[in-house]
Amino acid sequence: MSLEWLIEIVKDNWDMFLRGAGMTMLIATISTVVGAIIGLLIGVVETVPKQKNGFKKWFLRIIKIILRVYVEFFRGTPMMVQAMVVFFGLPLIMQSIKATIGTDFGIDGDMNRTFAAVLVVSLNTGAYMAEIVRGGVLSIDKGQFEAAQAIGMNHWKTMIHVVLPQVLRNILPATGNQFVMNIKDTSVLNVIGVTELFFTTKSIAGANFRYFESFFIACLVYLVLTMVVTQILRFFERKLGGDANYQMLDIPQPRRTEGPLK
Repeated sequence: MSLEWLIEIVKDNWDMFLRGAGMTMLIATISTVVGAIIGLLIGVVETVPKQKNGFKKWFLRIIKIILRVYVEFFRGTPMMVQAMVVFFGLPLIMQSIKATIGTDFGIDGDMNRTFAAVLVVSLNTGAYMAEIVRGGVLSIDKGQFEAAQAIGMNHWKTMIHVVLPQVLRNILPATGNQFVMNIKDTSVLNVIGVTELFFTTKSIAGANFRYFESFFIACLVYLVLTMVVTQILRFFERKLGGDANYQMLDIPQPRRTEGPLK
C-alpha cells in the first residue's frame, strides 16, 4: 500500500464513495425507523394478556403465531439470502397472483433495487426490534400494569401512557446498536446490485485493480459513519437521561394561623 495510491483513488473517485455512503445511510436510516415501528407494534401485540372471549382468544393466538413465525424466520436466516428471496421471489409471487385473480397490486416485472433493499433491511430490523421491545416491556415492574388497570386503563392505554415511554428510553441503546449494525450490514445488498458503499468500492477496485487501497478507504468511510451515528445517539441518551444530580425543591410550608378553627 502506498500513500500516493490512496490519495489518487480518493481524488479520482471521491464522488462515487460519497454517493455510495449516501445510499448506505439512506437505506440504514429508513430501515431502522421502519423496523423500530414494526418492532414496537409486534412487541405490544405479543404482550397482550390472554383473552377470555373465545373468538378473541383464538384470533389473538393466530396473530401471535404469525408474528412469531415472522420473527424467527428473519432472525434465523442471513440477510443476504433474504435479499435474494425478496428481490427475485416477490415478482414471481405477484405474477402468480396476477394469473390467478387478475391483478398484481402494482408490482410487475423486476423490483426496484432500492425499494427491495429498504424492505429487506426493515423486515430484518423489525424482527430484532420486536425481541428488544418485548424484553423492554417485560422489564417494567408488574405493579405499574396493576396500577393502570386499577384506574380503568386497558392494555393499549397502559402501553401508550405508562409502559412505552419507559420502554423507549430503556431500548434506545439497543436501537442505536441496531442502527450501527444496519450501516454495516447494507454491504450484503450488493448481491442484488444496490449501489451502496461496498458495491461502489468493488466497482472502483475493479477499475484500478488496487483492491486493498480501495477497500481500506471504504473501511475508513464505514468507521466515520458509525462513529458519527454513535456519538449522535449517545447525545440523545444523555438528554433522555436528564441531569446526573438532582436537587430537592424547597417548597415553603403554609403558615399556621393562630386561633380556633372555623
